[in-house]
Amino acid sequence: MEFGDHRLGHEVSITLRFVPGNLKRYYGHDDLHFITFSCYQRRPLLGAPTQRDLFLNILEQVRQRYGFLVVGYVVMPEHIHLLISEPEASSPSVVVQVLKQEFAKNLMRGIRAQNDSLRSQLWADAHDAKHVWQTRFYDFNVWSDEKRVEKLRYMHRNPVQRGLVRHPEDWHWSSFRYYAFGECGPVVVNEQQQAVLKIKGKAVVTMPKVS
Repeated sequence: MEFGDHRLGHEVSITLRFVPGNLKRYYGHDDLHFITFSCYQRRPLLGAPTQRDLFLNILEQVRQRYGFLVVGYVVMPEHIHLLISEPEASSPSVVVQVLKQEFAKNLMRGIRAQNDSLRSQLWADAHDAKHVWQTRFYDFNVWSDEKRVEKLRYMHRNPVQRGLVRHPEDWHWSSFRYYAFGECGPVVVNEQQQAVLKIKGKAVVTMPKVS
């Protein structure tokens, strides 16, 4: 299935992709994890800035609670990309489960508090927490510096490729501005070693790297 989405004066085709049911998770190897999960039926339930802000605030709370490194992130209107380490006393699966539950709970509380006349058709089927997220998530083990930089670039360029903004720094719901300008955002990005990421083929940013 595809939906047409118009951004910055041109049309972008959004293809619905469903996560296979036979994915295997590989934990305990000190890898980073590139995680992707989507809104229910890939609807743009994160389309408003307040909803994206809410998710990032919850991500920071969960990061502190479970003790993992957030290496990179981007919040898109209908899906999330995260690059994280394994939690100190849990697993990425638990982290994703808690993120989904906490966001859905807070989001639905806000929706139900609204006057019925203010509710968008977008939320017609999102009447409970089960209709906020797709049930599964995609998890790719990142075992090398090259793959880590590749995933960061992919995340940071995602809003530009989708036509949401013209430059990565214009999308405030990603970790790009931390790497490009050293800005502290709502989520602590706390890597520790060094790597290099080119911006627009010219500038070179020195980034910490997970030990």
